[in-house]
Amino acid sequence: MTTTINNKAQVSLPSDTEVRVTRDFKAPRKLVWQAHTEAKLFQRWIGGYPGWSMPVCEMDVRPGGKYRWAWRSDEDGKEFGFHGDYREVDAPGKMVQAEYYDPGSFGGAMPTNDLSIIRTTFTEKNGVTTLVTLIAFGSKEARDAAVSTGMTDGMETSYERLDKLLAEQQGG
Repeated sequence: MTTTINNKAQVSLPSDTEVRVTRDFKAPRKLVWQAHTEAKLFQRWIGGYPGWSMPVCEMDVRPGGKYRWAWRSDEDGKEFGFHGDYREVDAPGKMVQAEYYDPGSFGGAMPTNDLSIIRTTFTEKNGVTTLVTLIAFGSKEARDAAVSTGMTDGMETSYERLDKLLAEQQGG
């Protein structure tokens, strides 16, 4: 039996304040979960576009645990990031986190005091893990500002690196 793989991020807007991104990975759920919850692995793939590094990747993945991530432009040294806390962690199936944008020296259109809730689920069938990330923004304006940054294109760029990391971990 052949399983169809969505090897590109599928993006939808289920409401005025939400973005849903669905993506399949040819890897066991446990490996995809580890890549999302272990800082050293997370840092290897989440970088977004080429020309950026991730000098800060702090993650305490447990209910009430905090995280802080920062990216830096190799060209001009400007930085931005996100921080928040984990609300639910049910390994390896689901995590819910609260997130705030930190414009740092980069700036940007996204509001800094607007809380987003991110629900990520990991399901596996026939060796393929489906990742569904539902981002609930505090307002339509915040959602639209985030989408206007090219956020979902950046997610796909990162997911392509995650594909390579997962293949490497599986000896491929």
